[in-house]
Amino acid sequence: MEERRRRKAVKLMDDLMAEEFCVTSCCSRNIHGGKTWEEVKHIAHGARNTTISLAKQVGLPQLVVVKYAAIDDSDTLQRQSEVHAKFQGCPYILRCYGDEYCTAKDNGRIIYNVLFEHASGGNLADLIKTSRGGAGGLPESDVKSFTKSILLGLDCIHNKGYAHLDIKPKNILLVPDLSKKRKRGASASAAFDAKIADFWIAKSSKQILAELRWEDRWCLEGTPRYMSPEAIAEHKKGPACDIWALGCVVVEMLRGQPAFSIKPGESLEDFLDRIGFGGESPRIPVGISREAQDFLKRCFVRNSKSRWNASRLLSHPFLKDHIPDTESPHKKVRK
Repeated sequence: MEERRRRKAVKLMDDLMAEEFCVTSCCSRNIHGGKTWEEVKHIAHGARNTTISLAKQVGLPQLVVVKYAAIDDSDTLQRQSEVHAKFQGCPYILRCYGDEYCTAKDNGRIIYNVLFEHASGGNLADLIKTSRGGAGGLPESDVKSFTKSILLGLDCIHNKGYAHLDIKPKNILLVPDLSKKRKRGASASAAFDAKIADFWIAKSSKQILAELRWEDRWCLEGTPRYMSPEAIAEHKKGPACDIWALGCVVVEMLRGQPAFSIKPGESLEDFLDRIGFGGESPRIPVGISREAQDFLKRCFVRNSKSRWNASRLLSHPFLKDHIPDTESPHKKVRK
């Protein structure tokens, strides 16, 4: 136990209880737009002094999402843009339309902007909360569709030598696919594609190896509910961490609740110890297909070397062609 208490700074994207990391300070919003965009609506203050806005590209009808920060605070945003650019052309990763610089009108500060595809369907976390009145999760047909899209995105990321390291419902955005026609009896979400976004802490295999020589190798990065045992106990980072997190997302889609429950009064450190050292894995939901149960078991292998990778999971029977779910959207899935 004493060895576990020796962890140094814990860098977590989110607090255990609050899913969204909120930053109160940000660059001036009085820019009204960059060189190629005009602000339509302010969305939120993001992590690391970043502001997020809905905008219209000049000369184009489509809306985009712009993340921007003062140049002095933009190192992380610039790095995210550089990493994101490596996956251009993958239809299961949110599109990035490029970056630019502009000047704030009120104080003359240089602002760094990155333009992203607008996900009008919101994120997967919000869809899970509202589906079936928030009780019971998504229809299994939707879960299969979204899971396959996420896996295809992860397969691309991993094949490029990167690990995302923060896969969770809030980082899966829903973009309408106009080529998809909603089949009779299918759910409304069937017309959306799931795309991976937010590469704040994504790392290449070279970066992961280099960190072994740094003091930061003892730091944890990610969102506690979705962190793998090896990431907590051994500070290992890599593609296998994304697969464990994917399993947690699939459980959440099926149940309507996170894969791991937080005990009353439990501290962050105790929660992490329970997952990393206590041998606890997410419970496989009952009332789901055998294929879904087996798929989750492949994601939750505690030995990361034996855990199935994205390519292998894409061939799993759970993701084979299926008939759209025609059940009532109010039918509950047993937990």
